[in-house]
Amino acid sequence: MPKIVNHDERREEVVAAARRIILRAGIEAATTRAIAKEAGYSNGVLTHYFADKDEILLSALQSSHRRITERLAEKLTGLTGLAALRELLLDNLPLEEERERETGLEIGFWARSLTSPALLQTQREEARDLHLLVRSLLQSAADSGEIASEELDDTAERLLALVDGLSLHRLLYPDRTSRIEEIMLGELDRLRR
Repeated sequence: MPKIVNHDERREEVVAAARRIILRAGIEAATTRAIAKEAGYSNGVLTHYFADKDEILLSALQSSHRRITERLAEKLTGLTGLAALRELLLDNLPLEEERERETGLEIGFWARSLTSPALLQTQREEARDLHLLVRSLLQSAADSGEIASEELDDTAERLLALVDGLSLHRLLYPDRTSRIEEIMLGELDRLRR
């Protein structure tokens, strides 16, 4: 009797293997051979489930984004305005080991996205969604009188640029960036004025 293979499960195993490699050793280490070995399959098995390496990497990026989104949904439950914005922004900073690895994964995809239309589209969609979420939380804070309601689009862009900059600096210059949480909270305090 032939073995019954759950194709969705096998595909997810390959994606999880790629994500583990990227988190552990960076995107450059995620070769098809390394991914197949990590997943416990032959290199040829990957071709049954993915067109190419970029499709595996795209799936790994989307999987990482889903995990982050699920974690954020749980953290933001019951929060609005500045309280929710604070949780969202702090969660996007590499303040502990797991988020530091996630940040490394995300930043590793930035350069590759410039040469991969599918990765770039995913990055842009995720960035758009994050901007909309930050913008809506700013609007909620403005509606409740926590902050002024001026230039909320610019404020959202500034906050997201600060997250990206602080995150990159944390990974590149950890000795210089021990206060990234304080810097972000200081920026949120300035919104109250």
